[in-house]
Amino acid sequence: MKIYNNRSYDEPKRQYEEEVLVMEMEDEVYKLVVHNDDVNTFDFVIMCLIDICEHTPEQAEQCTMLIHYKGKCTVKTGALEKLKPMHHALLDKGLSSEIV
Repeated sequence: MKIYNNRSYDEPKRQYEEEVLVMEMEDEVYKLVVHNDDVNTFDFVIMCLIDICEHTPEQAEQCTMLIHYKGKCTVKTGALEKLKPMHHALLDKGLSSEIV
């Protein structure tokens, strides 16, 4: 708040500044989840995550460990249009995935 002095104490002139928060519309965020299975090897899952989901080797390895020990892992988030091709590619490779 800025106060300007005009020597009149009966009617001081004041100028107020207000901040207005604007909410931006966000796309709905979907999750691509890969589930554990007893068929695919660690190396194969890591390779698929690198090739299909564009993970770094470290990121793919961490996700694969989570898939193995927790039963599933969210490997990618984003718009449905972005995740659908990845989901179908993972299914084509024999991995179990879903979009939630």
